[in-house]
Amino acid sequence: MVHNLTLEFTDYKKYPALWAKRLGISIEAVELYLESEVIDPHTDSFIWKRIFGYDMGKRHKPRPFFSQVDFPRCLEANMSGIVWDLATNPLNRDKNKLEVARRNIDLILDEFNKYSEHFQHTVSYSDYLSARKKNKVACFMSIQGGQAIDNNLDNLDKIPEIHRITLVHFTKSKIGASNADIRNKSTGLSDFGKDFVRKMVDNKILVDLSHINRKGFFDALEAVPDSIVVVTHTGVNGVYQCWRNIDDQQIKAVSETGGTVGIIYHPKFLAKTIVNCSIDSIIDHLAHVINVAGEDCPTLGSDYDGLIY
Repeated sequence: MVHNLTLEFTDYKKYPALWAKRLGISIEAVELYLESEVIDPHTDSFIWKRIFGYDMGKRHKPRPFFSQVDFPRCLEANMSGIVWDLATNPLNRDKNKLEVARRNIDLILDEFNKYSEHFQHTVSYSDYLSARKKNKVACFMSIQGGQAIDNNLDNLDKIPEIHRITLVHFTKSKIGASNADIRNKSTGLSDFGKDFVRKMVDNKILVDLSHINRKGFFDALEAVPDSIVVVTHTGVNGVYQCWRNIDDQQIKAVSETGGTVGIIYHPKFLAKTIVNCSIDSIIDHLAHVINVAGEDCPTLGSDYDGLIY
């Protein structure tokens, strides 16, 4: 494995006026951004690395569904941290689950090591501070869909590189049911699912309640009543009613744990639209979270490369 490969990118920290001009915004807005710690808690770009061999070290032109994020553009965007998700194949057989999870984790670690001049794998806040002190992008890893390792609770001991797990994705698992699953709308967390959540907390793995149905959402909170939980990528029903979004009670419940609610960029979860919506829709959802739970609660949860367009 070759390490410390060079990445070509424009360092806009040196040219804020140029960046403002290219974006068509004020220099004051760019300066405020550059003074901020900017973290995206949900990015799915490594799906395409696994499927198509997508080159994370190359600067790509964005297009629908993928090619929305790569390492040069992360640096150009002056990202402080990114949580890179490993999406789970729901058809993986139990006997192969840990092996597949480990292989995918190692794939991402290799990419971080390849470009270690700019990117550093992190699992904790102290790791984050270490990365930022060296002017590197702090790179967390998460699993999208706990069914990746739901055949054995002990698997949670074998993925120390993972910072967060989204309990379910689009399919029902041994843990619980998705909010996309109408047939299992009233199905909460299984007993295994409750044990899974408790062991996550014991192992200092953050619990992500994106995608889970409402019953499972509150079951998880009850299972770990003194722990922080998050919803990393969602819309909110207070702005736009959608099966994928969460309501005000759920927002407040997350906030009361000290957790955050990340607003997704998918237009169909934000507004009544056929194809696209303006950035104002994202702002409306963020503002609603602030109104319900205060300014410390909302975050940005792009879901870039997660079939966003």
